[in-house]
Amino acid sequence: MAKSNKPIFWSLFAAGGTLAAFLAPVLALLFLLVTIGHVPALLSYNNLHAFAANWLGKLFLLGVITLFLWHAAHRLRVTLHDFGLRQDAVVAVVVYLVAAVGTGLTVLYLLRI
Repeated sequence: MAKSNKPIFWSLFAAGGTLAAFLAPVLALLFLLVTIGHVPALLSYNNLHAFAANWLGKLFLLGVITLFLWHAAHRLRVTLHDFGLRQDAVVAVVVYLVAAVGTGLTVLYLLRI
């Protein structure tokens, strides 16, 4: 049996999807509260900046953003295949490269905080 790199991408896809399923409703509720003018004290700029400046906060943000990017990349790859785009190798390289660049930029920006 030939070795495959599919388990790596599937694990990132599954982890990102699970995290999105848990965090997306919470984020939607928080953004809804902000739009109607009820900003929780926890979401003040100083608190969020202190969270992002801490190494544990940076690690958490890196994990969330990275997993969301890889989940979206794999979902886009499968969707394009379902729409009839059959150049799977090219599509895979492009979407996973975009996710990798996004991960690198996330690391760069988090280190600058």
